Amino acid sequence: MAIATQPQLTLDEFLKLPETEPASDFINGEIIQKPMPQGEHSLLRGESCHVINQITERQKIALALPELRCTFGGASIVPDVSMFRWDRIPKTPSGRIVNRFEIHPDWAIEILSPDQKFTKVLSKLLHCSRNGTELGWLINPEDESVLGIFPGVRVELYEAADKLPILEGIELELTVEQVFGWLSLT
Repeated sequence: MAIATQPQLTLDEFLKLPETEPASDFINGEIIQKPMPQGEHSLLRGESCHVINQITERQKIALALPELRCTFGGASIVPDVSMFRWDRIPKTPSGRIVNRFEIHPDWAIEILSPDQKFTKVLSKLLHCSRNGTELGWLINPEDESVLGIFPGVRVELYEAADKLPILEGIELELTVEQVFGWLSLT
């Protein structure tokens, strides 16, 4: 008995498809639609961008962008937060930021949503690490932990009062407790 298989989509074919809401990632030949962000996820993503940009944007050190499609290394992914060192931000000849980022982020942050598979989100950050990203964070609100992903696909677990890794050259100190403190509105 022959089993019919679906022809695998190429990256170029994926990029020609209309964008979905929420966004879809294309990694390892598979399309994975991200879940719709909920309250904790949205607040963590917004605060991450805000806190990083407060330190880096005015001094033109780096820029953190939410939900930006990045196409590199044979994949096209939309990290919750993509941070680029200032000199690596793609620009038009007139100096404006480009719309299509065809480079890896320097720092990628993913926030695990209740309906997401941990291994799928981790595989995105491992892809980033294998393709030049200096730092990845996988924030897990359920157990209030952060996995740090480093070059060479090294992974470290951070919890409670642990100081989180930050990219070299960025004057920012954060603990896991501080990050999850952003969720408290009291």
